[in-house]
Amino acid sequence: MNRKLPSAKTPLPKFRSNEEAAAYFEMHSVADVWDQLPPGKPVKLSKALAESIGERHAAAKRPISIRLAAEQIAAAKRIAAAKSVGYQTQLRIWIAEGIRREAKRP
Repeated sequence: MNRKLPSAKTPLPKFRSNEEAAAYFEMHSVADVWDQLPPGKPVKLSKALAESIGERHAAAKRPISIRLAAEQIAAAKRIAAAKSVGYQTQLRIWIAEGIRREAKRP
């Protein structure tokens, strides 16, 4: 589906149903008029969804700064590439392994 869609008209036509809007946007692109569209209304999340998002956010990774020698970064990148993972992912794996190992020590 590599066809070029014609630009949508601005202002956009009024639609009587979601199906009518879907049919219009199947045939038109809003790329050229995106900046002229009115802002959307904020979404009101259910309490359960908001809590779920909050829990995931609290458990998310936190960025830190760590200074490594250029050779260490290059070696991590080579090893990670051989394993088909990102080097930062590989570094996190090594850190997690080290923490688990140290936590087992008396």
